[in-house]
Amino acid sequence: MSSGIKMQKTLIQIQTPLTTIIIHLILLLLAILSGGIQHTHGGIQAGSTGGEQMTVGIIIFPGANCDYDCHYVLNKVLGVKARYLWHKDTDVSGLDLIILPGGFSYGDYLRTGAIAKFSPIVNEVKRFAERGGKVLGICNGFQILAETGLLPGALTRNKTLRFICRELFLRVETCDTPFTRLYSAGEVIQLPIAHTDGNYYADEETLERLEGEGRIVFRYCEAQGELTEESNPNGSLHYIAGIINEGRNVLGLMPHPERRVDPLVGGTDGARLFESVLELVVS
Repeated sequence: MSSGIKMQKTLIQIQTPLTTIIIHLILLLLAILSGGIQHTHGGIQAGSTGGEQMTVGIIIFPGANCDYDCHYVLNKVLGVKARYLWHKDTDVSGLDLIILPGGFSYGDYLRTGAIAKFSPIVNEVKRFAERGGKVLGICNGFQILAETGLLPGALTRNKTLRFICRELFLRVETCDTPFTRLYSAGEVIQLPIAHTDGNYYADEETLERLEGEGRIVFRYCEAQGELTEESNPNGSLHYIAGIINEGRNVLGLMPHPERRVDPLVGGTDGARLFESVLELVVS
């Protein structure tokens, strides 16, 4: 190997972690300057810009990468008070909604969500849900909810065995949930996906129960609402993109609604999901 190639490899090895550190420092600085993060004893407290009638908790797992996206939507776009919850926290008092955001908790080792389900905060999420509290799991959050048993089934490897990141169409199957009140049944919306393990699987009995109880909330579809093999990017059974629990207070979906709340980033179809549950709780 020539000295020039050796030097190039060395520079790449040095620059990669250094670049990552610089990017994280810049993001942290921007968050602090915007008032989005205030350090407090025992964790990170979100700054409030209004919405005092409701408080949302956003869980940070090691490897999560969509927590700030959710915080931005709530705090800056919708004006709702939000606070970050570290995965080791055990206090969820005063919360009206808990969000498990997307990402790769614990690097998705063993299986997506398999390690995260043992985090101390998850036991509190279970108790919160059992008391009727609203819980929203997005992407990796959906996977964690399935691992904990708060939602049935499992999210397995995509049929392509590859990571998929693209915009797609979803059909809203029911507006009879706290999260879809502002949509119309049968409406087609657009949201992005970004996952490797989004292929929903459940046994036939579970699928029949989900269908019969109206608990399939979103399905992958074509632009006009048709259900086709091509519209189902990961191979999910029954084209399932999102489901809700029996109590209809815990929703899990693989697409990212937090990435579609502003025309500047491609659309606002995701905003109504947050607005639906926020308006319900406040009213």
